[in-house]
Amino acid sequence: MKIAVLGAGSLGCAMGGVLTEAGHEVWLINRHADRVEHLRRRGLVMRVDGVDRTVAVRAATRAEEVGPADWVLVLVKSFDTEAAIASAQALLGPQTSVLSLQNGVGHEDILARHVDRSRIVVGRTYVGGSPLGPGHVIAGYQGKDTHIGELDGHLSRRVQDLAQAFGAAGLQTQVSTHILGTVWDKLLINVATGAITAITGLTYGQLYQSAELQAVGLAAVREAMAVAAAQGIALSITDPLLAWTKAGAGLGHDFKTSMLQSIEKGSITEVDHVNGAVVRLGERLGVATPVNGTLLALLKALEATSMA
Repeated sequence: MKIAVLGAGSLGCAMGGVLTEAGHEVWLINRHADRVEHLRRRGLVMRVDGVDRTVAVRAATRAEEVGPADWVLVLVKSFDTEAAIASAQALLGPQTSVLSLQNGVGHEDILARHVDRSRIVVGRTYVGGSPLGPGHVIAGYQGKDTHIGELDGHLSRRVQDLAQAFGAAGLQTQVSTHILGTVWDKLLINVATGAITAITGLTYGQLYQSAELQAVGLAAVREAMAVAAAQGIALSITDPLLAWTKAGAGLGHDFKTSMLQSIEKGSITEVDHVNGAVVRLGERLGVATPVNGTLLALLKALEATSMA
């Protein structure tokens, strides 16, 4: 199977590396030429359970270097979705499907501006990736679920085939016939810890030592659950504590959320598509979201400072 990973950051490298080891033709696409050259020359080093292993990977800066793929795995930051897919048309052949595993909600609508909606599959993954250095990532995939499904809920052969390929590579994958609920389940995970860690600068190990921050995270999750209920979305996570604990399950003490990684790099975060989405939908539906609103305001201010 030929798979193009559009947005080969830490998570993209972790998933792409595992799939490469399983024998698939995987292309890691990253716009930074120096990172791509490093991967080409030295390979990808993945740290799994504290042990490093090197994988020879294919890497490119432009879609034209790759050509049509069977699957395009979209893992760019939410705010880069439109620009990324617009520049990736060379990846799209007649049989190409596009899978978004991004954080937040609504990415399928952005992708559909450039890809026929029938080609789009949505999913959520609890796999974690954290950078250790150039071409060196922590790959937290063991015991971490990935869920994928068709937008209309039907059980398609292509989704089943991809789930089987992922599973054989060690990426525990389930097919969902109610993917929007699954998307919101993952949103609860991101709401629970992402903004809090970015604001405080805490790793997961540090975060989970604070009862006060746990109370904030649980309150934010409760608001998101209320917004989902107002839309008639059925969630499998019905206890906010489950969202809080699942966020860090299986990840090491030093693991950093993607939002914290963004702040440390001096870039914007995905908060507009996570806590911000809860706030916007809450306003539209008449659901109060003061905790998410506060986290959103604080993190937007921190973004402005870190990028100054």
